[in-house]
Amino acid sequence: MKRILITGGAGFIGSSVALAIKAARPDAEVTVLDNLKRRGSELNLPRLRASGVAFAHGDIRTLQDILAAGPVDLLIEASAEPTVMAGYHSSPDYVVHTNLTGALHCFEAARQWNAGVLFLSTSRIYPMDALNALSLREDATRFVPEDTQSVPGISLEGIAEDFPLAGVRSFYGATKLSAEFMLAEYGEAYGIPWLINRMGVIGGPWQMGKVDQGLAALWVARHVFQKPLSYIGYGGSGKQVRDFLHIDDLTDLLLLQIERLEAWSGQTFNVGGGGACSASLVELTALCADASGITLDISADPETRPADVPWFVTDHAAVTAATGWEPTRTLPVLIGDLTRWVTGHREQLEGILG
Repeated sequence: MKRILITGGAGFIGSSVALAIKAARPDAEVTVLDNLKRRGSELNLPRLRASGVAFAHGDIRTLQDILAAGPVDLLIEASAEPTVMAGYHSSPDYVVHTNLTGALHCFEAARQWNAGVLFLSTSRIYPMDALNALSLREDATRFVPEDTQSVPGISLEGIAEDFPLAGVRSFYGATKLSAEFMLAEYGEAYGIPWLINRMGVIGGPWQMGKVDQGLAALWVARHVFQKPLSYIGYGGSGKQVRDFLHIDDLTDLLLLQIERLEAWSGQTFNVGGGGACSASLVELTALCADASGITLDISADPETRPADVPWFVTDHAAVTAATGWEPTRTLPVLIGDLTRWVTGHREQLEGILG
């Protein structure tokens, strides 16, 4: 697979994947397609250009924009409207047309090119009611799952692929899950190889973190720039838990999958940092304070937002068993890398992340 197109390729994950592919395979022809809607994505263009990655300005909501960037051997679908809050207080039009219609356009382009598809999905496909119904206990700094649960697919290792899918999950989660179903249909009907990664919270340098997406970068930036932060929901305790995956661990996995896409075709994997790289907001705050040397007074907003869940940790056992991959960068390493990046690019980033 020497010709590779990455949609959403000027974003955090897309650009990181493009640069990793070019570093590992200098002979590969890598093109990124992006509409540059998300502020900060334009900062990645000089980095991509310097590494020999081609840029195509386009929007996956328009099939012809995708077709104009090909043909290719592999399409990595990394584009998305990424916030779980999309559509809750306004029309869901953009999230639906980007995450579902846009994904269908990507799959149709792959069909026309007979290209493989590596689809970057999300852990948000798992339904909120089932996650909110987990039996949890409250420890000093975090919520912790009880040993016995009423549903399958949950253990102390995290949420596995057989966690129940019945229920609502947000427009964001619903559009990504619908796209997963359609990719399987495309693969079956047209014989194109495909693979799905349901990703948890990813973090690392060049992530333009916002309140609704990019938690690790947001938390670090607010410390570096000494801007307000709040523990939102669950009584304002800050005990809700997520696992975090360093972007370099993700690109390590994707490089493996690109080389052996046919071997793992038709599979869906949960991809995240797992329990060893999990933290509550309270614990994340302590890590950020250690890395930055800055202590913030965190305010409390007790009201829980729509689409939030108190605990999500990714069980990555299936992808580890299949590929031999597992995360190697710890959460303190991730927070340290982010802190050095934000500190080293203060002038560029203060207007975006501050």
